Amino acid sequence: MKYKLIAIDMDGTLLNSKNEISKKNKEAIKKVTDKGVKVVLSTGRIFPSALHYAKSLEIETPIISCNGAYVAEHGKLNIIYEKPISVEASKEVINLAEKKGIYYHFYDDTTFFARRFSETVNNYYKLNEKIDEKERIDIRIIDNPIEILDDEKPLVYKFVFVEDDREKLLEFRKEAAKIDGIEVASSWWNNVEIMNKGVSKGRALIELCNVLNIDRSEVVAIGDNENDIPMLKIAGLSIAMGNGEEEVKKIANVVTKTNDESGVGEAIEKFVL
Repeated sequence: MKYKLIAIDMDGTLLNSKNEISKKNKEAIKKVTDKGVKVVLSTGRIFPSALHYAKSLEIETPIISCNGAYVAEHGKLNIIYEKPISVEASKEVINLAEKKGIYYHFYDDTTFFARRFSETVNNYYKLNEKIDEKERIDIRIIDNPIEILDDEKPLVYKFVFVEDDREKLLEFRKEAAKIDGIEVASSWWNNVEIMNKGVSKGRALIELCNVLNIDRSEVVAIGDNENDIPMLKIAGLSIAMGNGEEEVKKIANVVTKTNDESGVGEAIEKFVL
């Protein structure tokens, strides 16, 4: 089988535990793109963050961001697919989080709205230092999210809720799942992610393949967590990371090494090159 596209998750997959792309991963991606295979970053992150890493890899293909809610080419002149959350559903989600006392942030294609300063916010400030000024993430700490939705009407692609108390987080997830018009997922043990109904990395990958005229059988998908499962299920070859969740490993065709062992580069060399 000649594969034409590789969709790669970022956190816990392409990136090691230091949020870096290893030399082996970079070299394997360079080799495979030189052969004409498209490498697509598929992430839950906001678009500019993914764009920064795509540029470091010197890949020019579209980027799947916000868990599949926003797919665009580098300059964003061509938005291939987008599906923001409705204002009504966003307000319900916000009210529930406020009631439960759970930290959250949300974003559109370039602006990161947070209820308070957090480790994630700090990480994005650090990332901004590495990004070209015109492409930096607009980070805003806000007091009244409902007011922002009413006055500024941002296209909200994704919410992220973070809570170390697993029981509290599970209870929140159960109640949030009852809200109409949303999709609930997770990318880490202490978070819940909410998008518009039907949004997933898998749906976005299907849309992208249709645009690029690539059959799903010609696609390789690599991931480590729950939010990667939809794209792994639609790929011709699904690869789970060695550090991935057990449910991801169970549905994948093969398991590669961990993200700290350049599992992505290993998989590309073994199954694509």
